Amino acid sequence: MNDLVLGSIADDFTGATDLANNLVRAGMRVVQVIGVPAGPLDAQADAVVVALKSRTLPPHEAIAQSLAALRWLQAQGARQIYFKYCSTFDSTAQGNIGPVAEALMDALGCDFTIATPAFPDNQRTVFKGHLFVGDVLLNESGMQHHPLTPMADANLVRVLQAQCRRKVGLIGYQVVAQGEAAIRARIEQLRADGVGLAVVDAISNDDLVRLGPALKGMPLVTAGSGVAIGLPANFGIAPLSQAGALPGATGHQAVVAGSCSLATNRQVQAFIQTGQPALRLDPLEIAAGQAAGTDAAAGALAWAKPLLGQGPVLIYSSAEPGAVRSTQEQLGVEAAGALVERALAAIARGLVELGVRQLVVAGGETSGACITALGISQLKIGAQIDPGVPWCHASSEAAPGQGLHLALKSGNFGADDFFSKAFKYLT
Repeated sequence: MNDLVLGSIADDFTGATDLANNLVRAGMRVVQVIGVPAGPLDAQADAVVVALKSRTLPPHEAIAQSLAALRWLQAQGARQIYFKYCSTFDSTAQGNIGPVAEALMDALGCDFTIATPAFPDNQRTVFKGHLFVGDVLLNESGMQHHPLTPMADANLVRVLQAQCRRKVGLIGYQVVAQGEAAIRARIEQLRADGVGLAVVDAISNDDLVRLGPALKGMPLVTAGSGVAIGLPANFGIAPLSQAGALPGATGHQAVVAGSCSLATNRQVQAFIQTGQPALRLDPLEIAAGQAAGTDAAAGALAWAKPLLGQGPVLIYSSAEPGAVRSTQEQLGVEAAGALVERALAAIARGLVELGVRQLVVAGGETSGACITALGISQLKIGAQIDPGVPWCHASSEAAPGQGLHLALKSGNFGADDFFSKAFKYLT
């Protein structure tokens, strides 16, 4: 009999491990599954995170996948549902955050829920309904240049209202600072005013801890991963170091990076400056090679093979915003993204077949493609490397009978030295 209390639905793979990481740190035994499983959960867990690749799907497809995940989690006995999205509230005017949240509310018969991407540990804070990344508003942080979900407005009430049928309100920082009773009173006031979703301010971890008790018994919570630090206590769970124990690490080390975020670009440059081997994939060259009958993935693997025994290697397609725009203009936005994803996914599988057993993948879309190519269906969540990014352990079709350590890093997460630090941490 499982002890599952929290069932989570994440809209991308790195976001799923981000959430799972915070739950493990708070003492929960967590399993992350890739997509909706065909059968019952076969591991003991307090929380399960279903990782979808739905962030940039058309809204109706994202809704269908999320509802399928909900039905599976309900069948496993989950008592509370957590819809997890990115701490930069990645979405478009059409969704998918609002439409998926409302579809889950309808399915759960829920008339009210909260929404906040706040994650102060990663410098994501919400103040007066506005999302800050570090010291700047979201729309000044680089996210305004995101190739798939450019964020031009930091006012989350306004962004969410554009996506929702229900009225969207705000639980301000002055209320949050007063704790559970004040937050519950504000929720009742908003309900009376016909509000169905409320953005919640949070400028520190203390705010998230104060918010947690007020969410006890709420059928649905929607948030980034930060809110997770305040939920396990509602189920009588306290931090426990053994919750994140993983097997020992073996094998070669590699990094595959597809994100073009400012943080990942800095991490790529920091890795190169250490003198470690790095190979950049150019989408235009990949496309030209395909037309000429050459395989970019095969070429990258041939480059990596003699280097793997000497330390970590990096294969990346990350680029500055100007270069990304130029590529998209020549190939098309979707075509350029799909081209790179396919190449990096094939490279990730090839690296594991060559003996890589410690693999860092940077970028949400890239992580989704690589996990699929590796034939991974379930991840055990381990200890944190940097806020929001844990090491995980899995079985892969590319290495039958052997364990694989994985770190799935959101493009915007991690310190500049993340790639080098991750392997030292695991060792």
